[in-house]
Amino acid sequence: MSSTIAETFKSAKRGNRLAFMPFVTAGDPDIGTTIDVVRALSEQGVDLIEVGFPYSDPIADGPVIQASYFRALGNGITIDRIFDAFAEVKDEVKPVRVSMASFSLMHRYGLEKFLRRASESGFSGCIIPDLPGDESAEVAERTREAGLDLIQLVSPLTPPARVERIVKSCSGFVYCISVAGTTGERDGLDPKLAGHLKTLREKTDVPLAVGFGISKPDQVAMLKGQADGVIVGSAIVRRFEKFDGGNRDVVLEEIADYAKSMVEACRDS
Repeated sequence: MSSTIAETFKSAKRGNRLAFMPFVTAGDPDIGTTIDVVRALSEQGVDLIEVGFPYSDPIADGPVIQASYFRALGNGITIDRIFDAFAEVKDEVKPVRVSMASFSLMHRYGLEKFLRRASESGFSGCIIPDLPGDESAEVAERTREAGLDLIQLVSPLTPPARVERIVKSCSGFVYCISVAGTTGERDGLDPKLAGHLKTLREKTDVPLAVGFGISKPDQVAMLKGQADGVIVGSAIVRRFEKFDGGNRDVVLEEIADYAKSMVEACRDS
């Protein structure tokens, strides 16, 4: 049975465009603002939204997202508060929601409880950046039982044997890391990325979405015909640093305008 995420990518493909998925940190600066940002992104026609669940030891996140996580944790965000907030708007906000949470965070909370609450709160999939390869099959089964897709990351440095395990247990889409390094805005894309995507395409029919380092419309154009989707994190999250309580509408408009430019690039690329 095709999942909500898979259908979203199919819809984008039928429209001859790339699916666009921005990333937001839940709870930065507060969970109410997070929901307002999601609404603003929804109005711009984004296809999916990746929701980061803050934790104290980010693995592959660069300084912008790390700082965002620390701000959210400092403001008292919790997993339950995130799920409660999204549950309230699950029938209102249209883009497909995908959680991005550490396996260690999910394990401490309770894996089955996390998956159940994610499903109940309107999420369609889970990205688990630190999921051990030898445990991915079991987690994938539990995720499917909860009605969710398990999305995993593949980098240019992922060993071939691990790539094979990942694509077998991955559903929804494969999160293709564009560079060997952490998240963050970059001027260009790695020239080796095309070969990396070609190799992955030969191994799986699951859609390929590229993240890490993408922030500009002209970078999106370079992915046309190679990838199925684009993920943008730091370029969105760094704008959250500007929230000071009195400029809420201005920052929300800036985020919306940026998202609009990327949505248009995905359509025109």
